[in-house]
Amino acid sequence: MKSIKISIPSMIENIKIIESFIDNAKEKFDINDDIYGNIMISVTECVSNAIIHGNQNKGNKKVDLELKFLENQLQFIIEDEGDGFDFDDLNDPTAPENLENPGGRGIFIIKHLCDEVSFENEGKRIVLTFYMN
Repeated sequence: MKSIKISIPSMIENIKIIESFIDNAKEKFDINDDIYGNIMISVTECVSNAIIHGNQNKGNKKVDLELKFLENQLQFIIEDEGDGFDFDDLNDPTAPENLENPGGRGIFIIKHLCDEVSFENEGKRIVLTFYMN
Protein backbone atom coordinates (compact mmCIF):
# COMPACT_ATOMS: atom_id res chain seq x y z
CA MET A 1 0.00 0.00 0.00
CA LYS A 2 1.33 3.40 -0.97
CA SER A 3 0.56 6.47 1.09
CA ILE A 4 1.21 10.21 0.71
CA LYS A 5 0.56 12.79 3.42
CA ILE A 6 0.34 16.56 3.53
CA SER A 7 -0.55 19.07 6.25
CA ILE A 8 -1.74 22.61 5.65
CA PRO A 9 -2.42 25.54 7.98
CA SER A 10 -6.16 26.29 8.27
CA MET A 11 -6.41 29.13 5.76
CA ILE A 12 -8.88 28.81 2.89
CA GLU A 13 -6.32 29.96 0.31
CA ASN A 14 -4.42 26.72 1.02
CA ILE A 15 -7.10 24.85 -0.97
CA LYS A 16 -4.78 25.55 -3.95
CA ILE A 17 -2.19 23.29 -2.30
CA ILE A 18 -4.80 20.53 -1.98
CA GLU A 19 -5.77 20.91 -5.65
CA SER A 20 -2.09 20.52 -6.65
CA PHE A 21 -1.80 17.48 -4.36
CA ILE A 22 -4.76 15.87 -6.16
CA ASP A 23 -3.37 16.77 -9.60
CA ASN A 24 -0.04 15.17 -8.67
CA ALA A 25 -1.86 12.05 -7.41
CA LYS A 26 -3.79 11.88 -10.71
CA GLU A 27 -0.49 11.67 -12.59
CA LYS A 28 1.28 9.37 -10.14
CA PHE A 29 -1.55 6.84 -9.78
CA ASP A 30 -3.05 7.23 -13.26
CA ILE A 31 -6.48 8.24 -11.95
CA ASN A 32 -9.00 8.30 -14.76
CA ASP A 33 -10.97 11.42 -15.61
CA ASP A 34 -14.30 9.84 -14.58
CA ILE A 35 -13.41 9.81 -10.89
CA TYR A 36 -10.88 12.67 -10.94
CA GLY A 37 -13.66 15.28 -10.91
CA ASN A 38 -15.46 13.54 -8.06
CA ILE A 39 -12.22 13.34 -6.08
CA MET A 40 -11.39 17.01 -6.67
CA ILE A 41 -14.85 18.23 -5.58
CA SER A 42 -15.15 15.87 -2.60
CA VAL A 43 -11.68 16.33 -1.15
CA THR A 44 -11.59 20.13 -1.57
CA GLU A 45 -15.09 20.41 -0.05
CA CYS A 46 -14.03 18.21 2.85
CA VAL A 47 -10.84 20.21 3.46
CA SER A 48 -12.83 23.47 3.25
CA ASN A 49 -15.20 22.13 5.91
CA ALA A 50 -12.23 21.13 8.06
CA ILE A 51 -10.72 24.63 7.77
CA ILE A 52 -13.95 26.63 8.25
CA HIS A 53 -16.08 24.47 10.55
CA GLY A 54 -13.52 22.20 12.22
CA ASN A 55 -10.63 24.56 12.84
CA GLN A 56 -12.67 27.82 12.77
CA ASN A 57 -10.26 29.40 10.21
CA LYS A 58 -7.50 29.42 12.84
CA GLY A 59 -4.20 29.44 10.92
CA ASN A 60 -2.35 27.95 13.90
CA LYS A 61 -4.41 24.76 13.51
CA LYS A 62 -3.71 22.34 10.69
CA VAL A 63 -5.62 20.04 8.40
CA ASP A 64 -4.01 16.71 7.55
CA LEU A 65 -4.68 14.96 4.26
CA GLU A 66 -3.50 11.44 3.56
CA LEU A 67 -3.95 9.53 0.33
CA LYS A 68 -3.80 5.75 0.57
CA PHE A 69 -3.51 3.84 -2.69
CA LEU A 70 -4.91 0.34 -2.18
CA GLU A 71 -5.19 -2.40 -4.77
CA ASN A 72 -8.41 -1.19 -6.41
CA GLN A 73 -9.30 1.92 -4.47
CA LEU A 74 -8.09 5.31 -3.33
CA GLN A 75 -8.74 6.55 0.18
CA PHE A 76 -8.43 10.19 1.14
CA ILE A 77 -8.30 10.75 4.90
CA ILE A 78 -8.95 14.32 6.03
CA GLU A 79 -8.47 15.24 9.68
CA ASP A 80 -8.80 18.56 11.52
CA GLU A 81 -8.07 19.76 15.05
CA GLY A 82 -11.61 20.90 15.82
CA ASP A 83 -14.21 19.53 18.22
CA GLY A 84 -15.86 17.24 15.67
CA PHE A 85 -19.55 17.27 14.83
CA ASP A 86 -22.65 15.09 15.02
CA PHE A 87 -22.56 13.56 11.54
CA ASP A 88 -25.70 11.50 12.28
CA ASP A 89 -27.73 14.66 12.83
CA LEU A 90 -27.28 16.54 9.55
CA ASN A 91 -30.28 18.15 7.89
CA ASP A 92 -31.25 16.88 4.46
CA PRO A 93 -30.45 19.82 2.13
CA THR A 94 -33.05 18.54 -0.38
CA ALA A 95 -35.91 18.80 2.13
CA PRO A 96 -38.21 21.74 1.30
CA GLU A 97 -37.57 23.48 4.63
CA ASN A 98 -33.79 23.44 3.99
CA LEU A 99 -33.63 24.51 0.33
CA GLU A 100 -32.98 28.16 1.22
CA ASN A 101 -30.27 27.39 3.80
CA PRO A 102 -26.78 28.44 2.69
CA GLY A 103 -24.99 25.54 4.39
CA GLY A 104 -25.49 21.82 4.74
CA ARG A 105 -24.88 20.74 1.14
CA GLY A 106 -21.21 19.79 1.41
CA ILE A 107 -21.51 16.45 3.19
CA PHE A 108 -24.58 15.60 1.08
CA ILE A 109 -22.60 16.20 -2.14
CA ILE A 110 -19.58 14.32 -0.83
CA LYS A 111 -21.72 11.26 0.01
CA HIS A 112 -23.05 11.21 -3.57
CA LEU A 113 -19.64 11.58 -5.26
CA CYS A 114 -17.69 9.02 -3.19
CA ASP A 115 -18.12 5.26 -3.21
CA GLU A 116 -17.83 5.19 0.60
CA VAL A 117 -17.69 7.87 3.29
CA SER A 118 -16.90 7.14 6.91
CA PHE A 119 -16.65 9.49 9.86
CA GLU A 120 -14.17 8.71 12.61
CA ASN A 121 -12.90 10.34 15.79
CA GLU A 122 -16.25 12.14 16.43
CA GLY A 123 -16.25 13.63 12.95
CA LYS A 124 -12.74 15.08 13.14
CA ARG A 125 -11.54 12.47 10.63
CA ILE A 126 -13.34 11.63 7.41
CA VAL A 127 -12.36 8.81 5.05
CA LEU A 128 -13.43 9.18 1.42
CA THR A 129 -13.13 6.01 -0.67
CA PHE A 130 -13.15 5.84 -4.47
CA TYR A 131 -13.08 2.56 -6.41
CA MET A 132 -10.67 2.53 -9.33
CA ASN A 133 -12.50 0.15 -11.67
